[in-house]
Amino acid sequence: MTRTVIHPAAIVEDGAQIGDGCKIGPFCYIGPEVVLGPRVELKSHVVVTGRTAIGDDSVVFSFAVIGEIPQDLKFRGEQTSLQIGKRNRIREHVTMNCGTEGGGGITRVGDDGLFMAGCHVAHDAQVGDRVILVNNSALAGHCIIEDEVIVGGLSGVHQWVRIGRGAIIGAVSMVTNDVIPYGLVQGPRGKLDGLNLVGLKRRGVSRADITALRAAFQMLAQGEGAFADRARKLGDETQSDYVREIVTFILGESDRHFLTP
Repeated sequence: MTRTVIHPAAIVEDGAQIGDGCKIGPFCYIGPEVVLGPRVELKSHVVVTGRTAIGDDSVVFSFAVIGEIPQDLKFRGEQTSLQIGKRNRIREHVTMNCGTEGGGGITRVGDDGLFMAGCHVAHDAQVGDRVILVNNSALAGHCIIEDEVIVGGLSGVHQWVRIGRGAIIGAVSMVTNDVIPYGLVQGPRGKLDGLNLVGLKRRGVSRADITALRAAFQMLAQGEGAFADRARKLGDETQSDYVREIVTFILGESDRHFLTP
């Protein structure tokens, strides 16, 4: 069992649950309803408050504020929470807020994420595994960010937007509508310019599946009928699980329109 180390200049409120092997640096504040899993490390000057749980082996860097109340004028002090998974790296000045009653009450962050300096995760966001938010990017309330998404630096994602698995958002982009899985979005007002081919190759996706994805993208861009009709036709014709994932995403429930090719 690894020894837990709490710096004498840190404040840990009664009721906080600190896992085995945690390291809490100087001038940190840990609220009374916080749960830290085993081997969580908080560098100096970290605030973790509210009904917040941080999973095993995560590291939070200086001046991050985790679990504060939402930046939402409709919030009235209801009991909501923030759930953060395992092995996340949360860098300097990152902010993550708890949920709201109207949004389901829970903000969730998956495992193995990298949240670079200055980025923000707003209330009721649902963030998957292996997500990267680059410096000073921001997720608005109620966003759904699926696994393995990268959001470029200084980019913003509008509230209620869904970003499908494996998509990449270029730097300095504003994403106002849903992004299909494996999509590539770039530009000041983000446009769907293609597929995240680099990410697909890095993950070892087969050439046959990449070819099928490229053909599917062309059909979505240039086929006949409405966007949803093209997606349905694509689902009837394809043999690729990756293409079916895009079709399922397009035909799923959404509160936004789509960025279309």
